[in-house]
Amino acid sequence: MRAPITQPQSGLGSGFPTLLRKELLRFWKVGFQTIAAPVLTALLYLLVFAHVLEDRVQVYGTLPYTSFLIPGLMMMSMLQNSFANPSSSLIQSRITGNLVFVLLPPLSHRQIFSAYLLAAIARGLAVGLAIWIVALFFTPLPPQNLLWVITFAVLACGILGALGIIAGLWSEKFDQLAAFQNFLILPATFLSGVFYSIHSLPPFWQKVSHWNPIFYTIDGFRYGFFSISDVSPWRSLAVVAGVFAVLCFCTLRLLASGYKLRN
Repeated sequence: MRAPITQPQSGLGSGFPTLLRKELLRFWKVGFQTIAAPVLTALLYLLVFAHVLEDRVQVYGTLPYTSFLIPGLMMMSMLQNSFANPSSSLIQSRITGNLVFVLLPPLSHRQIFSAYLLAAIARGLAVGLAIWIVALFFTPLPPQNLLWVITFAVLACGILGALGIIAGLWSEKFDQLAAFQNFLILPATFLSGVFYSIHSLPPFWQKVSHWNPIFYTIDGFRYGFFSISDVSPWRSLAVVAGVFAVLCFCTLRLLASGYKLRN
């Protein structure tokens, strides 16, 4: 029987900032791998697709394909890295046996969740910002509505951060985590309109895309740059915020029950 995580009587206390700092330093100290490598990957995508399709594809009428592609690559990289941060941290802690050092201090499940989630969002935003800065060497891309850009970036990173916590709790070895990422995260991101507008798809696949919540994160994020989108940005915001709330609730329930943490 699983033992629930005990609840400290005080507020955030000293444990929360310590755990948050640990998770932030965990990816920041290996920034060449956690930030520079995703930027290089996005840059390679940009070079290949922009070179091949720039003169052949026009999106939203007159929008150059390179400009259209950059926000999609930014969001795809933010999502993947937000997922990777808590999931890899939890699975490594489980395998090496140092997860006990997270469980022993008087940390509530909300504090543990907040620390892992905020670190995931921070890594995702750092990667997205770095890609945007590099992309400026190819084309100027000032956001037309910065608030929409920030809102969708934070919510999207939060969704994959929460999903990364769930995957890290569920996985008992690296191949289980890899299966979670390869069969769920990667297909959902690649089939969400990163490289194309869903209006270019046949009607059946357009309807299928509307069931993919990742599509709404990318479409709403693009709206912040161009004030143009495949669906209403308010609809995208409602879907993204709803998915984020549901995943946060599920993750908190798993942490509160001690799911796969103390058995």
